[in-house]
Amino acid sequence: MPTTTKVPHDAPLRAVLLRTTTLRTTTLGAATLGAALLALAGCSGDAPPTSPTATPTVLAPDVSAAPPAIEPGSTGTVALGDRPFALTVPDGYDPATPVPLVVGLHGYTSKSADLVQYLGLDAQSQSEGFLLAAPDGTTDAHDAPFWNATNACCNFFGAGIDDSAYLADVIATVEAQYAVDPARVVVVGHSNGGFMALRMACEHADVVTAVASIAGAQVLDPADCDPARPVNVLQVHGSSDETIAYDGGSNGGGRQYPGAVGTVEAWRALDGCTAEPQDGEPLDLEAAREGAETSVRTSPGCADGTEVALWTIDGGRHVPTWTDAGREAIVGWLLDHPREG
Repeated sequence: MPTTTKVPHDAPLRAVLLRTTTLRTTTLGAATLGAALLALAGCSGDAPPTSPTATPTVLAPDVSAAPPAIEPGSTGTVALGDRPFALTVPDGYDPATPVPLVVGLHGYTSKSADLVQYLGLDAQSQSEGFLLAAPDGTTDAHDAPFWNATNACCNFFGAGIDDSAYLADVIATVEAQYAVDPARVVVVGHSNGGFMALRMACEHADVVTAVASIAGAQVLDPADCDPARPVNVLQVHGSSDETIAYDGGSNGGGRQYPGAVGTVEAWRALDGCTAEPQDGEPLDLEAAREGAETSVRTSPGCADGTEVALWTIDGGRHVPTWTDAGREAIVGWLLDHPREG
């Protein structure tokens, strides 16, 4: 009897993306493998994301308990059911002094180690003194890691994975073992990870204080995002992104996602931003382009002192080649926007 393979409705798009990634990996070589792996972050889905069916376990912090196994200045593995995750503890960490927690989310087909390298998160953890949690998504029927973020990205095969609850447990687990500053629990993600970061802002705003979505997008239906309180949101997007289009589009299976401006406008409404957006000084984020190619548009003074910002990389594509200052600017924005009150 012939073997039957389950094929997603948008298999043509997925095949194109897989082929593109293979070509980029071959062309760029090992020196840029981490960035090349992130190139496959075009996303789609047959089914909407699974909503949490139970309240995630919240572990009470207990920094007086036996010290965790991960020594300051190093990276180790934290057990969490059948989905352990990597945690970097900054050098000089003192249980008596709460520090920020940064959660990094990789793109489709990529892994946490690729994102950490791509954004230089491990080095920044040490220099800026924050805890870094780097979890991995689960793998789909073709062994490609993904996050079940929205119905547009990236649950190709309709898996019943509750990544929202899982990531809430990642945060709670770190908070139970380390002294975490509750005003700076932030999430940064690229592409599929950017979609997931925005979903965490929608569903766990009581804990998550700020998110940065790089080439991701907000859930399309406003009814699917009802944050418990305002969240600081940064959207970073290349104007020439052909994978997750800057102006929004479809995943190939008929499911739409909003563009970068639409994502920001959604969060301006959610955060109660009433003032007109302001243009800031342009930034030099991408090494492949000369000068300050990134325009900055911010909406400060939103509810509870939050801010919503859009950084548009003029001519930027899906996987920007960051300057060191660019990597630091993204993480710095998150850390510089603590929750007030």
